[in-house]
Amino acid sequence: MSLCSFNILIVAQAGRLQYEALLFAASLRQYSPKFQGRLIVAVPQIGPLWTEDPSLKDDEVIQALSRLGAEIVPFENKVFGERYKHGNKIEALKVLPPEAPFIFFDSDTLITNEICDVPFDFTRPSASLRREGTWPKPTLYGPGHTKIWQSLYTRFGLDFESSLDPKQPEGYWKRYLYFNAGFFYGSCPRTFGTRFLQYAETLKRDLPRELIGQSLNPWLDQVALPLVIHSLGGGRDTLPAGYLDGHTSCHYRLFPLLYARESDRTVKALEHITAPNWLKRILKRHDPIKRMVYQGKGAKVRALFDQNNLPKRENAIRKRIKAEGYWIR
Repeated sequence: MSLCSFNILIVAQAGRLQYEALLFAASLRQYSPKFQGRLIVAVPQIGPLWTEDPSLKDDEVIQALSRLGAEIVPFENKVFGERYKHGNKIEALKVLPPEAPFIFFDSDTLITNEICDVPFDFTRPSASLRREGTWPKPTLYGPGHTKIWQSLYTRFGLDFESSLDPKQPEGYWKRYLYFNAGFFYGSCPRTFGTRFLQYAETLKRDLPRELIGQSLNPWLDQVALPLVIHSLGGGRDTLPAGYLDGHTSCHYRLFPLLYARESDRTVKALEHITAPNWLKRILKRHDPIKRMVYQGKGAKVRALFDQNNLPKRENAIRKRIKAEGYWIR
């Protein structure tokens, strides 16, 4: 099996994600010409867990995705759905072919270089390390980071000590295995997805006592993900730094944040892939793309910041953009 025969999965649905999916597909085709795998766009379908139909209904969007070589595959939510949309990335894994290496990306991601040059070891899964210490938030009198994380490993019969980073001090969030779920990968989506769903559903239904008072919305996927990766022999250091969330991909999340803090290369990539008229006709319907890219507001956001000396916390970046009147979701 050649390196580039792996599959890529993203999730799309009506609204914002359909436009992000178009950008992802366009960036993949533009900047990774050697990629020969399947790009699968998983789409949740209307059912008991949705009050409104989340499926793709815009024919122009569907045709554009097809033109970019994406395969649209529907799936049914049986556990999560509208109340926890992050669960889509867990349940969507079942649409991938079993025993075939895969990478999941959040739809608000751009590919900016040849993904086939990334030295993946799919037998040792991993995920994004571009994160902050968002979870847990120990209370003054409650258990600390160690007891909270240890209770999770104990719940699922996993070895806790081998998951720790001994270079980090006790109680510091980076000592514990914690990822952003913006991308993750493995050797078999069925094995990975089954375990991911089992762990997440178990925590949703029955919290360990040490987690009482900790919020799992929206953090449930990021709480379960390190447990899945550790159980499958992966970890934090299985992929060399500088590729994903770096030279090869960018999880921008929101367009004002992209212009504020991402590299010149990423900004140029975004503006290059949005330039063709056949895509522009569709993308300009999405107000954030219209304002940031086509009306030039993004350049004004970028001018507010020194990209080599950004505020340490994302919240400070958001506040500055909002104060200048350029914030849009």
